[in-house]
Amino acid sequence: MAILLFILIACLALAGGVGVIASRRPVHSALALLLVLGSLAVDYLLLDAQFIAALQVIIYAGAIVVLFIFIIMLLAARSGEDPRIQAVLSPVAGAVLCGVFGLAVLIVLSHAAESPASVGEQFGTVQMVGRALFSRFLLPFEAASIVLLVGMIGAVALGRRLSDEAPDRGRRTPAPEER
Repeated sequence: MAILLFILIACLALAGGVGVIASRRPVHSALALLLVLGSLAVDYLLLDAQFIAALQVIIYAGAIVVLFIFIIMLLAARSGEDPRIQAVLSPVAGAVLCGVFGLAVLIVLSHAAESPASVGEQFGTVQMVGRALFSRFLLPFEAASIVLLVGMIGAVALGRRLSDEAPDRGRRTPAPEER
């Protein structure tokens, strides 16, 4: 049962990933990213890592996706962009990629060991995650926070520059007969 649920969730995550890169509209890409992050949270639940799943939902699915939505709004990206822009992947190519991924998952699972390696009783608990973050993974944790901070500063700088360049964006020019 867990294998079937994992395969279903993996297919959803893959479909979301294809949606992130294939969508023409930024809001749709952000929603597809939400599907990927939600699928990962379910995968963490399947691994009995409830704390990591909660963090996945709160931090990534909540805060990061909301941050992306705000960035899209700051950049004044319209949800109905120019229809001449083509998607990166066609729906057929996305379906083919999903099928290839599903086949690869089936091959890997068919050759995998019968029972997965066991993890300790404390795996995924708050204490273990905190101890790992502030001891063994302190440098990568701080590096990731700096990268996120630089990304936020860059998004604000881009948003401010675009709003300064186009102050009358969205205003309609009156037709000659209306003047």
